[in-house]
Amino acid sequence: MISLKKRSQGFTIVELLIVIVVIGILALLVITTYSGIQAKARNSKRQTDIQSLQTQLEAFFSQNGYYPSLTNMKDTASGGWIDTNMKSLDKNALIDPSNPTQSNQLVSTPTAKSYSYQVTQSDGTTSCESDDTTCAKYTLTADYEGTVNGQTQYVKSNLD
Repeated sequence: MISLKKRSQGFTIVELLIVIVVIGILALLVITTYSGIQAKARNSKRQTDIQSLQTQLEAFFSQNGYYPSLTNMKDTASGGWIDTNMKSLDKNALIDPSNPTQSNQLVSTPTAKSYSYQVTQSDGTTSCESDDTTCAKYTLTADYEGTVNGQTQYVKSNLD
């Protein structure tokens, strides 16, 4: 008896579409997970940078009895204020990881993709830029990508 069924070679269009959809879903999952991991790593770097800055500021305060002004902290030139007074500070700790092309300078008010350094006299409101030896309080701020433990910013203040 002769079989009337043809033996087909290859895959049907439905089979190919199913494989393409499955590959697309897997690729989407990998891309989403990877970008989340990168954001988490940048947020971790922000925390490490701010903690490093805080350590340096507290060491400076214990030696000098005041915190540096924002103008001092912006002097990152070779042989500048930071090179002279905070020798062990890595200047890359002043740069937000999502904005590597920015200069190594802190900004005065919290903004995305920058670290901010706000320094005041002991009352917490009066600027100390004109007499930088009266700086008694500071706040360091970094904006997270998304939220971390329900927070959108990482903030560190003077330890007193």
